[in-house]
Amino acid sequence: MSANLTDPCSVLIVDDMEENLIAFEAVLSPLHQHLVRARSGEQALKAMLRQEFAVVLLDVRMPGMDGFETAANIKRLDQTKDVPIILVTGTESGSDYAYRGYAIGAADFIAKPIDPWVLRTKVNVFLDLHRKNRQLAMRAVAGDGDRLTEINERLARIELLLRRRPGTDTAGLADRIAEVERAVGALLPGHPGTE
Repeated sequence: MSANLTDPCSVLIVDDMEENLIAFEAVLSPLHQHLVRARSGEQALKAMLRQEFAVVLLDVRMPGMDGFETAANIKRLDQTKDVPIILVTGTESGSDYAYRGYAIGAADFIAKPIDPWVLRTKVNVFLDLHRKNRQLAMRAVAGDGDRLTEINERLARIELLLRRRPGTDTAGLADRIAEVERAVGALLPGHPGTE
């Protein structure tokens, strides 16, 4: 978790029409986030495998792989399944669009023509959730490190007690304790191989 919580998040915008991509970028630019374009479902999936996104804006009507199929593929992959998707629909879409979208895991919908304030507000909610999730993950890692350090200290105290005990096989004990210390040490943050 090397990312700073104040760093801009990435937002993926998926639409096959250049003018729509430009419009989304204009509306979202005041949020000061990293906006990434994809002009097809295939491009969107490739982008999602290359980097982490806080939210995806996904047009439903695209040639080839449409928005529903793209969303279903995003939700199938372990690496991307938790990324929220806002489906962008035309005004002619009916309740079957909402049913299909929610059934495949879409988090929200927005209809064209886009209200800039509503779009920014919805995206901002998911950006805040993404930041909070990163913060919780960083706290969990720090908490695990504290717990492992405490375990390592207790092991050292147990080793001292056992070494002082009469009749203890100190050579065998030292080998076993060294094994446990290496295993616990390998789990500590900052230890080579844990990053």
